[in-house]
Amino acid sequence: MRIYVQVLALLFGTTFLLMGSGLHGLLLPLRGGAEGFSVTSLGLLGTTWAGGFVAGCLFAPRLVRRVGHVRAFGIFAASAAIIALLSGIYVDVTTWIVLRTFTGFSMAGAFMVIESWLNERASNESRGKIFGLYMMVNYGATVTGQMLVSAGDIRSDHLFMFAGIFFCLSLIPIAISTASSPKPLTEVQLDLKALFRNSPAAFVGCILVGIANGAWGTLGAVYGAKSGISNTQIALMMSATIAAGALMQIPVGRISDLIDRRYVLAGTATLAATVGLLTFLFSPQGSALIIISAACYGALAYTLYPVAVAHANDHATSENFVKISSGLLLLYGFGTMLGPLLAATLMDFFWPSALFAITAVSHISIAVYVLFRSRVRKSVPRQEKDQFSTISPERSATPEAFKLDPRADAEG
Repeated sequence: MRIYVQVLALLFGTTFLLMGSGLHGLLLPLRGGAEGFSVTSLGLLGTTWAGGFVAGCLFAPRLVRRVGHVRAFGIFAASAAIIALLSGIYVDVTTWIVLRTFTGFSMAGAFMVIESWLNERASNESRGKIFGLYMMVNYGATVTGQMLVSAGDIRSDHLFMFAGIFFCLSLIPIAISTASSPKPLTEVQLDLKALFRNSPAAFVGCILVGIANGAWGTLGAVYGAKSGISNTQIALMMSATIAAGALMQIPVGRISDLIDRRYVLAGTATLAATVGLLTFLFSPQGSALIIISAACYGALAYTLYPVAVAHANDHATSENFVKISSGLLLLYGFGTMLGPLLAATLMDFFWPSALFAITAVSHISIAVYVLFRSRVRKSVPRQEKDQFSTISPERSATPEAFKLDPRADAEG
């Protein structure tokens, strides 16, 4: 119980940080669409955010080692708050695109500080529970932040102020926490050859999943707005996608523990592609149908990344668990940089549901490639598999989060 009390302040800080991130991330495309920004420019918001996030995973540890965890977190949270307020003051697409890069960097740095702190507080016995609790906070806070879009007028600057307030609130629990600072962060190493050698299916799969999830995460709100549903319904649609993905990870993951994970990847990707193609071809009308179809899509699409990571770890040694998982996360991040640009290009020339054409192509490619790999490489025996673990479907986890996973014990 003492351990959980010590991490409570960190989890409160995480909650406010994710609420601010969820609100700000959904508010930008909605306000940009209302201002008449092109779909391509809105797609660039997602691309630059993802680029900043990947850069933060790679370079933020240097800043943390130099000034310490508390000061570094203060820098990251304050920067995010300043950027949120500037976004409300300067409603300009070029300004937003540039600022979004720094938001991604700041979020990566802040999450790395919190996750390393949680890892330091966790014992071998409590690590799994704290990891699960952290994932629950990820889901709940992100959804809450997105739903707050319906609490105000997107054309006013009030919601930008609320996002800034949440980022500032995240500083308070961290600042008053009595938990000692953890060890300095270790830099993330990306060895592409080793990642591909370990699991080609996971290597290719994570990039393609990133393309699909990046496209939806950035432009889903734009799709909703152009489909004619209200801002409240758009927030509900985006939140339902995350919630459905989080819930479906458990049954899909358990199935993947029993059979070849590549068959689960291929089957789930095929179903996600089917939902995407049907949405693209028939363009559902009416808020209820749009929200239901988006939830069905999220239930399938957001289960693919954790299954791919689990498949890679089945082939990795216990000493390389964090290295493999961290590398795949960066590959996923590279995919999320491409997805919004590809989808925005189609949405500019075709109807809004063209977003799902990109996701469908990505998911079909995953199914074809992993089935090909299943003929080249034998499956891992069931008794030698690692147990599946859920991973946040949004781009909030960093390589430090994998050290919280009980499977990282062999390295530490």
